[in-house]
Amino acid sequence: MKQKLKELFFRLLGKDPEAVVVCFRSGPPELADAMCAEVRKLVPDRRVFEVSLEEEANVKNEFKRYRIGLAPVLFTDDPKYAPLRRRVFHVKHSKVLAYNARLERFHLRWQQPIASWLFWKGVPLDRIFLRPSWWPVFSTKHRDRTTRPTGHRMIEGRSRKRTRVAILTPYFPYPMSHGGAVRIFSLLREMASEFDITLYAFTESEISDDDLKPVLEITARVYLVKKPRYREPRWSTFAPPEVGEYESPEMRSLWLARKAAAAQVEYTYLAPYAGDILVEHDVTYDLYAQVHARRQTRSSWWDWWRWHRFETRAVQQFKRVVTMSEKDREMLASENVRVIENGVDLARFEAAKESPGRRLLFIGSFRHFPNIVAFRFLVEEILPLVPDAELTVVAGPEPWLHWRNFTGTLRPPENPRITMREFVADVRPLYVEANLAVVTTLESAGTNVKVLEALAMERAVVSTKSGVAGLGLEHGVTAWIADSAEELAAGIQTLLDDPRLRARIATAGRAHARAHFDWRAIGRRQRALLREIAGDAMTVREMRADDLAGVARIQAASPEASQWDPPGYLVYNGTVAVVEGAVAGFLVTRPTAPGEREILNLAVDPAHRRRGIAMRLMEAELDRASAGEAWFLEVRDSNQGARELYRSLGFQVSGRRAGYYQDPPEAGIVMRFLS
Repeated sequence: MKQKLKELFFRLLGKDPEAVVVCFRSGPPELADAMCAEVRKLVPDRRVFEVSLEEEANVKNEFKRYRIGLAPVLFTDDPKYAPLRRRVFHVKHSKVLAYNARLERFHLRWQQPIASWLFWKGVPLDRIFLRPSWWPVFSTKHRDRTTRPTGHRMIEGRSRKRTRVAILTPYFPYPMSHGGAVRIFSLLREMASEFDITLYAFTESEISDDDLKPVLEITARVYLVKKPRYREPRWSTFAPPEVGEYESPEMRSLWLARKAAAAQVEYTYLAPYAGDILVEHDVTYDLYAQVHARRQTRSSWWDWWRWHRFETRAVQQFKRVVTMSEKDREMLASENVRVIENGVDLARFEAAKESPGRRLLFIGSFRHFPNIVAFRFLVEEILPLVPDAELTVVAGPEPWLHWRNFTGTLRPPENPRITMREFVADVRPLYVEANLAVVTTLESAGTNVKVLEALAMERAVVSTKSGVAGLGLEHGVTAWIADSAEELAAGIQTLLDDPRLRARIATAGRAHARAHFDWRAIGRRQRALLREIAGDAMTVREMRADDLAGVARIQAASPEASQWDPPGYLVYNGTVAVVEGAVAGFLVTRPTAPGEREILNLAVDPAHRRRGIAMRLMEAELDRASAGEAWFLEVRDSNQGARELYRSLGFQVSGRRAGYYQDPPEAGIVMRFLS
């Protein structure tokens, strides 16, 4: 009876009694398609109509005879669709189901004006009901509170009872899925040659055993703490929101209880944990200054202002602050700042022969929003000007989640010339396939590891100025550098058309990377910095006559070493490492020809081995090298420890001498190092 009365009532009003759904396609086609498809699943028993922008003027008359039960509508930043969005309120303002660019949905109601307005303005659904902890009138009953997990995981690694240092990071540095992880893991490996490392890392998910293993091989102990779930509105705090995201009582208690001679904090937003060394992977307020210069909004100014306030205070609270370049050091303008550049593993990223083609490679995790800006600049403005080039993109883990959050669209338009990849564990094969590496960054701070990897693989780089900032590259010599879309496209076209010029720039780029950005040389500066803080129990100096008794004792206890007459060492260049007043190791070299030296002998007291003494002696010698100088040495075929040490320093096998050693007889492996 009730249903019949309802039908009669609406027929008297001249309307179809069955409620219908009208989808307003007020956004990009792919988003509108996805919205309408979802609505059909939500209400499968209802008739669904779709209204496009072209039909906007006739909407009211078209649906005059229908009873509209639901009016889904897209809210995006595109002003073209604004008339259609306004029309939905004229047709059925009380039944508006709003969708944003993330395809989240929310019923717009006058009873919830603030929430409806925030959703309309593009605030993600899970944040529109957030209120600051200081908000006085908001009921705490329904408040979505920040949660800071308790408990941690501790895993033992390899301890050698050496000076202990503590490293705090905002993420576990393996796999090396972005530049920050590459830097942290590479320098952990370098530090591990001299120090026992305790690593404190935040995690967002479980770490697999395969990812744990490489880190446990170079650390004495690892502490893992779950990252907090931060639920404060981003605008509501004087400190940058990233600082609040990593405020963890569990991590703080572990960090305060550390037993280490030196403590290093990675990234500025972890500065409140305090320590001895702060590593500024970028000057973050510089990045937000660039963003504000482009956007010119109140929110972009607020982000810049609080980062500038926070960061300038943070750098004064540490004994040492590390930046990636001289540019960043000068920007911070503080006497406690040291430069330890980003680097590249030259043994892993070796020069590879280029294949014929016109292939470009862009690498940049979409998790870092400047990479999305750079990608859009490349595909929307530059690539159309280079019509015959193909592009491969490495966008990192979960790229479309980050893409939607930043751009408000599901995915970029399909382009048959573009191959999209997500996380790639080993990018070297992609460099082998590429003819050019492109870095079209418009907003950037710090220095880009991906540029160094491209240089090491001997691929010419086309980049904006910000993309290669702080790396000392020269336009037309070690890279092609420009800023406008037209100039970058012209550079790409020129290098693709001129293989000789491309090869010349690529060769010069690798030489530049080899001279300035080898992780081994950078690692020496990192270890020296730690010794500044932790103290240095070892003295490395020239060998003297009163050292010979100690040298003879060590040589006699080292049958794997060459057995020379110790007094004869004074004729050559001898160096000793002294620990607690006694000789703990020695190194002897001699010139063999102009620009060449031979390492005659290296030995360490058995009681002091595996403490980095041999490494320190070798590094002290190599640090005296002139550019282009070469070292040679022979090492027993069976002495794997020594061979691994030499390989880690950059020596390469160049020959084999059968029967070179006696007592016992054994082949000698000839190794060579070129500075």
